[in-house]
Amino acid sequence: MKEETFEKSIERQEKIVKKLESSELSLEESVKTFEEGIRLAQTCHKTLDEAEKKVEILLSAQDGSFTKQAFQPDKTNQATA
Repeated sequence: MKEETFEKSIERQEKIVKKLESSELSLEESVKTFEEGIRLAQTCHKTLDEAEKKVEILLSAQDGSFTKQAFQPDKTNQATA
């Protein structure tokens, strides 16, 4: 099965939530749809974990040494966004 992008997975999850909230599915269809949503959520979580690790790796000191730091958004960007 071809891997979807993170964004496509999120879009699919949103559609799944709407379907489940609509009450138009049978119990069996609801369970299958829910299972798909759980798989997508796990995939997205894994993708986010990998991205976090990459950010940690990319953070380095000016002397070229690497230090592990938690990613924190720039607060000045939040004020202008």
